Amino acid sequence: MTERKKTTIFVRRGKKLNKEGEKIMTSREECEALRKAFSGTHGVEEKSMLEILVKCNPADLTTFRKKSPYIFLDDECCFEKWDPFLMKSLEIEFMRFQRAVIQRTMHPWERDALLVRKSLDEKPPLYNLLIELACTRTSDEFLGAWKAFQCLYSKSVEEFVAVRVEGFQRRLLVALVSTYRYEGMRIDEATIKLECQKLGRAIKTEKKNEIEKDAEVLRILTTRSKHYLKTIHKCYKESYDSNLEEDLDDIQMLRDTVNCLCAPPIYFSKILVTAMSVCPTVQEKEALTRVIVTRTDVDMKDIAEEFNRKYGAPLIERIKAAALGNYRDFLVTLVKRGMAN
Repeated sequence: MTERKKTTIFVRRGKKLNKEGEKIMTSREECEALRKAFSGTHGVEEKSMLEILVKCNPADLTTFRKKSPYIFLDDECCFEKWDPFLMKSLEIEFMRFQRAVIQRTMHPWERDALLVRKSLDEKPPLYNLLIELACTRTSDEFLGAWKAFQCLYSKSVEEFVAVRVEGFQRRLLVALVSTYRYEGMRIDEATIKLECQKLGRAIKTEKKNEIEKDAEVLRILTTRSKHYLKTIHKCYKESYDSNLEEDLDDIQMLRDTVNCLCAPPIYFSKILVTAMSVCPTVQEKEALTRVIVTRTDVDMKDIAEEFNRKYGAPLIERIKAAALGNYRDFLVTLVKRGMAN
């Protein structure tokens, strides 16, 4: 009598195993884990993909495709086809960790020079990014980026901005990228009170388009030192019982300028929470990498504290909830490093 060869299936904690003891992807949990690994908006879960996909046979993958209709579309040729939009999005998410590593290892001058170019190459242009670069770096840091920009693109930052931008935006941005601010602590109290009054009169009495044209407002914001402007900010609060940036709320570029010069943690906290919101734009999502990478060794501790104070959740926990895989781990590690400094 011929002995029938038997295939043994081991059962362990509800998971089916083949004769070699390897997992077979049959559980709903594994299908869901794989779908989650594919569906990130900030990175992908590489570990889950590796653990599950290497064990899958063709039948398993067919089952996964059929049970994931929002990832795979029923095609008229009778096979499940990747949704083209999601496939492109997934390619971007796979690259997110790679781009973060590259940005982290770049020389800060080169990184900022590339960001200057990106700010006006985007459609629509990212004026807030250019303001961020001009106002949150020290004078020497931005001078380095200015030199790197010339080396990379054979033109000055001022020339690049002046050609790409018009009107009020040109006047403000060219002035910001052209200024080598005094970094010291010396100030004149009498001058501060006088210029605080000038700002107050312009903001409280003039219309939006008149404020944008006010040469004194632009002169003060684009030439005075950061310490000087922080003192004006305090003086304005005491004089008018409101914050300077709040009274400039209708003019976003001026508001961003004030926040970047006087309160960078407030500005960066808002950028981060927007990046990790439910439906961020492509540019908003990219800002998560930019802020974490560029501020780790500068003021990450202050940003994390402001984020927790304003939004009621630790920054690290929000990143863990929003991001996936190596990208998440990389950002969390950088934030921890910055908070320890």
